[in-house]
Amino acid sequence: MGKGRIEAFSDGVIAIIITIMVLELEVPHHVDLHSLLPLLPVFLSYVLSFIMIGIYWNNHHHMFHVVHHVRGGVLWANLHLLFWLSLMPFTTAWMGENHIESLPVALYGFVLMMSGVAYYILARSLIALEGQDSALAIAFGQDRKGKISVLIYAAAIVLAFVSPWIAIACYVVVALIWLVPDRRVEKVLLAAPAHGNTPGPNAPHP
Repeated sequence: MGKGRIEAFSDGVIAIIITIMVLELEVPHHVDLHSLLPLLPVFLSYVLSFIMIGIYWNNHHHMFHVVHHVRGGVLWANLHLLFWLSLMPFTTAWMGENHIESLPVALYGFVLMMSGVAYYILARSLIALEGQDSALAIAFGQDRKGKISVLIYAAAIVLAFVSPWIAIACYVVVALIWLVPDRRVEKVLLAAPAHGNTPGPNAPHP
């Protein structure tokens, strides 16, 4: 099966997720700066979630750029990822509306963690389809950054009940780790021949 529909569908779902999140920013009824202060936690939650969704969109795009075709298992793995990402508007709104309280922050972290797990499953499904010698397999490598991110999320869920702001700091750290689009795929593409799926002799190794 071709990959065009799965990319278009994913782009559409992610665009809707961002739209739903921004609609949670209610317009204040007054025109002074003081009226904006109650919206600050909601706005900060939105900014963090927007960055997170943007990171997934960037890396999803990079990953599918080196994929040639998909199959049923990949479709379900992709839907699994989109399921967890689709919960972001709810957890973002709950966290912001309750001014960064422990339980909403922990649930937010749980959704982030499961999104990371789902992305890993999707990547492995694609590698199984493309082959261990494919550009994606070489670019993905051992995915240490992805595994570390999931561990940070897991720790942040626990730390949210100690201090929600420490958990938020953990989420920000993960966002900073991933803020730059995944260069592993770009390096493999640059090292690969103009045609085909096999990287060139200078391709990076995990």
